[in-house]
Amino acid sequence: MAKTALITGASSGIGKELACIHAEQKGNLVLVARRADKLMELKHKLEATYNIKVTVIAKDLTLPNAAQEIYDELKQVGVEIDYLINNAGFGGLGKFHEREWEKDLAMINLNIVALTALTRLFLPDFVKRNSGKILNVSSTASLMPGPLQAVYYATKAYVTFFSNAIAEELHDTNISVTNLMPGATATEFGQVSGMNKTSLFEKAISARVVAEEGYKGMLKGTLDVISGLTFPQKIMISMIPFTPKKTLLTQIRKLQEVK
Repeated sequence: MAKTALITGASSGIGKELACIHAEQKGNLVLVARRADKLMELKHKLEATYNIKVTVIAKDLTLPNAAQEIYDELKQVGVEIDYLINNAGFGGLGKFHEREWEKDLAMINLNIVALTALTRLFLPDFVKRNSGKILNVSSTASLMPGPLQAVYYATKAYVTFFSNAIAEELHDTNISVTNLMPGATATEFGQVSGMNKTSLFEKAISARVVAEEGYKGMLKGTLDVISGLTFPQKIMISMIPFTPKKTLLTQIRKLQEVK
């Protein structure tokens, strides 16, 4: 029987690639993002190519009631979710005290609140059925503090630790929670956040590669999936526990300074 995946941030980047991968497996989809035109374009393409059913929900997940509205809408039409993929998120470059608070608040609402709310709404249904998979898209940024992206790194640390914690809470069920931690990825994220002008994004990996590794990890029930790192970045990540905090902070700040 075809599995239905709900994917947030599905209009572009990793979310769009995850939608395509799931469609290739003949799975049905619920696509969520703000841009209805982009979602409808993707819906028509995937339905025509793979003969699947795609439901589109245009929603701004930074708004407080968005998650509940999505859940209620799917309940009303009888769509049951098998895979919950919380992919939507954004970042922003700059010193915390100089950035617009409204933008950072929206970031917290999307990266943390919406992800947590959707998980809380759908997880009891998974538990009742004793089946289901959750894929939360975090970041390798979750492994360290992020000067010049203080709020973004902090939100992703939340996603990683939240995902790992509930995965263990579900250890005696058939439900898995996978935490995907991409490195620099070639998506709209770089342009929106301003990170495309930094050395960190010089060798960004394709969104398709990250999505494939994350999707495979979700199917296997892998706890953490790290994807899209260059060899020097892998070395840096492995050295985090052994690097003095002040040195680490300086390294990260320099990587994120606009050229």
